[in-house]
Amino acid sequence: MELVTHSETATAIPFLTQGTVDWEHDPLATSLVDKGKIRRSELYQLQEVSQSRSDALGIALVRYGILSESDLADNLAELTGLPIIDVEGYEAIDSVPDQLPLRFLRSALAVPLERDGETLVLAMAEPRDRDTIHSISTTLNRKIEPRIGLYSHIQNCLDKLAELERGPADDTSNDSDETEFDTDDLLDNVSHLRELASEAPTIQTVNRLLHEAISLQASDIHLEPGSEGVRVRYRVDGALRFGETLPLASSAAINSRIKIMAKLDIAEQRLPQDGRIQIKIAGRDINIRVSTVPILYGESVVIRILDKSRVIYDFDFLGLDTQTLAAFMDILSQPTGIFLVTGPTGSGKTTTLYTGLSQINSIEKKIITVEDPIEYQFDGVNQIAVHAKIGLTFPTILRTILRQDPDIIMVGEMRDTETAGIAVQAALTGHLVLSTLHTNDAVSGITRLLDMGVEDYLVTSTVNAVFAQRLVRKLCPECRAPVDDNATEYVAAGCDHCGHTGYRGRIMIYELLAITEAIRKMILQHAGTDSLRDKARELGMITMRDCGMRLVADGITSRAEVLRVTNEV
Repeated sequence: MELVTHSETATAIPFLTQGTVDWEHDPLATSLVDKGKIRRSELYQLQEVSQSRSDALGIALVRYGILSESDLADNLAELTGLPIIDVEGYEAIDSVPDQLPLRFLRSALAVPLERDGETLVLAMAEPRDRDTIHSISTTLNRKIEPRIGLYSHIQNCLDKLAELERGPADDTSNDSDETEFDTDDLLDNVSHLRELASEAPTIQTVNRLLHEAISLQASDIHLEPGSEGVRVRYRVDGALRFGETLPLASSAAINSRIKIMAKLDIAEQRLPQDGRIQIKIAGRDINIRVSTVPILYGESVVIRILDKSRVIYDFDFLGLDTQTLAAFMDILSQPTGIFLVTGPTGSGKTTTLYTGLSQINSIEKKIITVEDPIEYQFDGVNQIAVHAKIGLTFPTILRTILRQDPDIIMVGEMRDTETAGIAVQAALTGHLVLSTLHTNDAVSGITRLLDMGVEDYLVTSTVNAVFAQRLVRKLCPECRAPVDDNATEYVAAGCDHCGHTGYRGRIMIYELLAITEAIRKMILQHAGTDSLRDKARELGMITMRDCGMRLVADGITSRAEVLRVTNEV
């Protein structure tokens, strides 16, 4: 197969394989460093944060705002001897071969231009990408003549082709409230947003916000546009902390940058969107979830940060006392039944379940999880992600995996009656099922199942235990202040180490409700929640508040913090 029509050009091009990560030895890197276009330190930093991407060096430099697209094109032209296609070269393009999906061309950053007999001229942001050239040549059975295309020119051309492919909107409504817009205006807006998102100040701002969040060990970043600007807040140890106020005019650029990273539609600003990003920062794998919602002054963006390096699947890390740990392990050793973990969003339920799985994961047991989404990858466990848009829901997956001969099933959340019913059937047919519920305490987990339509006799015959948990902030050891001279109880003070909050880090408080024979009888008698809770305490259950007060006595947290959290229960 011939790649280009002129052999002397072909031999001059230093081809590379797409996704090359050894950028230090790329001739383009050497040329750019020698000319002072980039610094060697920038190259190392870029490679560190881009290892999860498949970009070639030049494309990554443009994406991260280190190099302008015109500088990239000029250096590639010098390196390869190929001409640069100017913007007029794309004007006549109104279609591409059917065999080349636009999604593929976007990924490859390539656009077919002239087609002459057996030869195809291909504009490419990275014309040394042998994989793309080979794929298109093989697909179309044509020789390929690569040319250099500017990043934005290719993106704009593909946006235009996508709009032409969709065709005119099918407007059968006479609703006068519908806003009419011109296709060219839409394309211009998308192109403008892409340009804003690729500018160095925008990229630097987003990177700075991410680094700041990670240094604070924040779980979330909130970007909230208002009349005074974009308020940035970080959720640290469960509490929001003010960061800074960005100019309101920067909101569109920053949001577009985040959307591009999360593979969201930058043109859509009227509907909520959700996406994910996987990056590596300072050698740490970071999973990021992005949620956007339209509000009065633009779009509210929430970035959830899942730092794999901070998660330890160990019961010592969870802080369980000896008695609860023994009961917990006994429950996990049961061959069948249901074990529920309850608590609000962000209380660490999934971490607790993963910790449990890590203790019982072995070559003799087949474990399958159904999650929405998969937060952390777990070796030796078959993890399935829910994808509701294509019909891959919790119930659908559960019906299927029962035929996969599992020993243990983890369901990310029991959200509805159908999911709960299938989980019960799985427990009845010889499986151990682990799952979560959103309830205030352990006893409420039982009443929640009954409210979902699970019969009382099925609850008593399948549920082994319910574990409820919350997270309380730990007092900063640098500044905590004793209540009085003789007390072991402390209160929050505040210092530079804790951001003047008085707290640093969090610890779990919990309660474990074992479904004993006495509790089963009360459930069958339809006893109320209060009665069940009183009986459980009589049988030795330590409540979350009791657990919290033990931490107060040990000087780990404050009485005010425990009361703040448990008053919600």
